[in-house]
Amino acid sequence: MGLFKKITIYFMGSAYIYVGIRHFIDPDFFLAIMPDYLPYHLEAVYISGVFEILLGGMLFFKKLRRLGAWGLIALLIAVFPANIYLVQNEAAQQALNISQTMALIRLPFQALFIGLAFWHTTDESVLKS
Repeated sequence: MGLFKKITIYFMGSAYIYVGIRHFIDPDFFLAIMPDYLPYHLEAVYISGVFEILLGGMLFFKKLRRLGAWGLIALLIAVFPANIYLVQNEAAQQALNISQTMALIRLPFQALFIGLAFWHTTDESVLKS
């Protein structure tokens, strides 16, 4: 495995675990960007936090990495409506203390994170054969 890939695996795994823990420490931050049409806001924040911790931790283990990365792709797609809601909702922007432009700039990062997770599903030794 290349050094850059290894760095991204450990960085992303740590980042997902950190953000997952923040779901429990500061749920109000995440509640602020929950779309109105979704039910059970607090429960959804906690459930997504559990999955971020679990899936982020799976990245650290070669045998679990592929499954964890696919799980993160699914999670990133599932939480994308919250990012769209943030762009559309001024109250959510104020709660996070960001502008609509900043909320809009955040959107493409989801694609980057999905791409990194997809990269983490591949085994480079297979690609070299």
